[in-house]
Parts: sequence; C-alpha cells; structure tokens
Amino acid sequence: MSISSSSSRIYLDNAATTQLDKAVLDEMMPFLTEHFGNPSSTHSTGRIVKSAVEKARKTVASLLNTSPAEIFFTSGGTEADNTIIRCAVRSHNLKHIITSPLEHHAVLHTVEELEKRGEVKVNLVNIDKRGNVDLNHLDELLSNLSSKNERSLVSLMHGNNEIGTLLDLKQTGQICQKHNAMFHSDTVQTMGYCPMDLQELPVQYIVGSAHKFHGAKGIGFLYIRHDAGFCPFQTGGAQERNMRGGTENVAGIVGLAKALEISISERDAHKKHILSLKSRMIDKLRAIFGEDVNFNGESANLENGLPKVLSVQFPKSDMGDMLLFNLDIQGISASGGSACSSGSEIGSHVLAALKNDPSRPSVRFSFSKYNTIEEIDYVVEKVNEIYAPVLAK
Repeated sequence: MSISSSSSRIYLDNAATTQLDKAVLDEMMPFLTEHFGNPSSTHSTGRIVKSAVEKARKTVASLLNTSPAEIFFTSGGTEADNTIIRCAVRSHNLKHIITSPLEHHAVLHTVEELEKRGEVKVNLVNIDKRGNVDLNHLDELLSNLSSKNERSLVSLMHGNNEIGTLLDLKQTGQICQKHNAMFHSDTVQTMGYCPMDLQELPVQYIVGSAHKFHGAKGIGFLYIRHDAGFCPFQTGGAQERNMRGGTENVAGIVGLAKALEISISERDAHKKHILSLKSRMIDKLRAIFGEDVNFNGESANLENGLPKVLSVQFPKSDMGDMLLFNLDIQGISASGGSACSSGSEIGSHVLAALKNDPSRPSVRFSFSKYNTIEEIDYVVEKVNEIYAPVLAK
C-alpha cells in the first residue's frame, strides 16, 4: 500500500473525531438548504424544522430507552459536562464532588474552578495502574460524606478517551444510590458503541457528542433524569424547554439522531470489525518489539476495554517527541493523547497519573468502521521502518 496524497491518508484518530457518515450528511442537507426556518417561529416554515428537532429528540430517547423530556441538545460534550456539573452543584446545593485524575478536562477543569471559588470540596478516587477506578474507595469516600449528611456529585467517565479503560456504570451507580449521591458520567467515547439502557442504569446525567459517532461537530446532548432537574446553564431564550437558550442547530440535531441510530443498529458488526483491526495491530507490534512494547490502561483488553482505542507505549528512543511527526510524514494520523489538548506543551495528564515512563513515547491509535486491515499493516510497517535504527542497536 502506498500513500500519495492527503486524500489517501490513513486516519487512526477516531477518538478525537470521526468521519461524517454519508447517510448522516444526506439527512442533514435539507435543513441546510430548503428547510432553513427558525424552530422558535410560529409560522409553517418554523414549524417544519421544530417538528424535525422534536422527531430527533424522540429518536435519541427511544434509542436510549428514556423519555424525550429528559434529552437536551447542546453544542457538544464539553458544554454538556459543564452544564451538568455547574448546575447540579448550584441547584442541589452540593458541597462535594468525587471524581478521578483521569477525567477529560471538560470535567477536571470545571471541578477545579468550582473548588477554587470555594463552592465545593473535591475528592479524587483511587485508580490502579491500568486506570480502573477503585470502587471500594469510592464507597468509602461516599460513606464518610453521607455519615455527615453531606450529599455529593460523583463524576466518572464511562470510557477513557486515552487509555480505553471502561467503568462499570451499573455498579458505580448502585454505590452512589446507596449513599444518596448524584452520578454523572461522561459517556462521550462510549455513546453509540456500548449498550445503554437508561431505564436500567442508576445514573442521573450522561452526555453525548455527535462527532464521536460519525455525526457533525458542534452538536451534542445531555440526559437529565426526570427527578434530577436543575436551572438553566445558558440563558437568553426559551429553547430546549427553557433549559438552554439559543437557536437550535437544526441540521446538527437531525444528523446526531441519524448518526446514533446507525451506530446502535450496526454496533455489533462495527465492534467485531474494529476489534479485528486492534487485535491485528497488537499481534504485529508484539512480533516486532516483543516484551519491549506495552499498552496503556485497558486499551489492549479485547474483552473489557474500549474497542476503538489502542494506546501504545513504544521502546525508549531519542525520537520520542518526533514519533507522531514521523508518522504524519508517512501519511498516518494518530495522537499522543487527547486531541482537546493539542498545541499544549503539557503532556497527557492521564499518562502522568498512571506514572508512565516519560522516556517511552506513547501513541494513541483509534479505529473506526472505515479503517481496513490493509491500513493497519501499512501503519505497522511504517512504525517498523521508523524504529529500525533503534532496533538495530
């Protein structure tokens, strides 16, 4: 396989964003062209698009087995996380937040700000060397707080975007339930990829972002359980049943519903395909590097890890900081951590929390339904070429 142009690049950064599905684009196009009305308008031009928004809301709710009244559209996962954390704290007079050092910055930075302002006290739950949350420690933390009659918000992500570690939502929710704590989970990376039945899961808040499951950027949603509601985060209009002011991104909303519908209906087939790609890359990298290649977190766990993420810790070398650049030169798009921190000189807070050896470069490869076995073979071939001088020593 050869790479000759940017259009034939190999894209293995699907945890950062995914390619827009053609069927999703087709669903969106009428609302970018002839159906251009404002959903808040009462005339027929507005009513057409208002109907499309509500149909999309019903679709999302049905796919997650919940009520449309519990689904609210946002600009994406970051806004949804901010909304939940800030508004839950203020609306329910919560004084404590329990989270982990591995959360996305949409959660960590929000929590840190609230703590600096004196609104909450923050506890970090223990994690093991693979990034798994110590649920016994969570139970202990909540027990101490509930014994003082102090209610908490627990915010723990479902699937880690860098190391592929998964949280047991049901067990975590049951622990929170036992101590009357509110439970928020950032489900951005698992939405559309892992089964979610919101009638069965003891969780008050989850979030989704369309561009993680082949929808458009700039559109997401949050789920607020009917008994966990709160005041608006963004004011300025009566949209989203007075919960989120601002004219709706109609095309994005319509596309999000279609993308989620496709992702869930084809989930098993896509998971099987993606795991075959991951397994092949693991086997080929081990054939080249032997025991000198490691896999961060649970990303190499084919049974209980996030299927689309493989975080590879390569052998020590002088090229550490240049590995991603060399892959890019070869037409391969991958990531060294979370794309939301790209451009920053600060390394991955997730890998730092796992106490990874900083002299061993890590690359996150993340897969989608559009990747092929041939692409995986090409990538491993190029990694081998890049590392050849190191292996020859």
